[in-house]
Amino acid sequence: MSTPFPSEKTLEREWHVIDAEGQVLGRLATRIATILMGKHKPGYTPFLDCGDHVVVVNAEKVVLTGNKMNDKKYYRYSGYPGGIKEARARRVMRENPTRILESAVRGMVPKTKLGRQMLSKLRVYAGPEHPHEAQQPQPYSLAD
Repeated sequence: MSTPFPSEKTLEREWHVIDAEGQVLGRLATRIATILMGKHKPGYTPFLDCGDHVVVVNAEKVVLTGNKMNDKKYYRYSGYPGGIKEARARRVMRENPTRILESAVRGMVPKTKLGRQMLSKLRVYAGPEHPHEAQQPQPYSLAD
């Protein structure tokens, strides 16, 4: 008796839509990272990209708990001396609301080529519309 082993050719990737309205940032990011890695599937293999595509809508309505909106800082670095810039979460949320969620998910996937490949299956939109209707994404329930 042998264990079935998944390969890139046999994997079937699904598309999921997640509504981020009223969701706590960290809890939402862990669920998204789990789907991107494929850990929600029984055939999960650590060295293969088994995950599904994730479309997140209403990213501008994600919730940060406590005083993180004022205290949390996001950094960018241009690569030049003195080129580091910092912005508080409130400003980042106002200027580019998708960056907060993408940054949180990026911190939860592997920091390798495989992790970057997994992140390419994430699409985050600030509003309720998305251009991926042709892929027929299914709503993903975050309730346990």
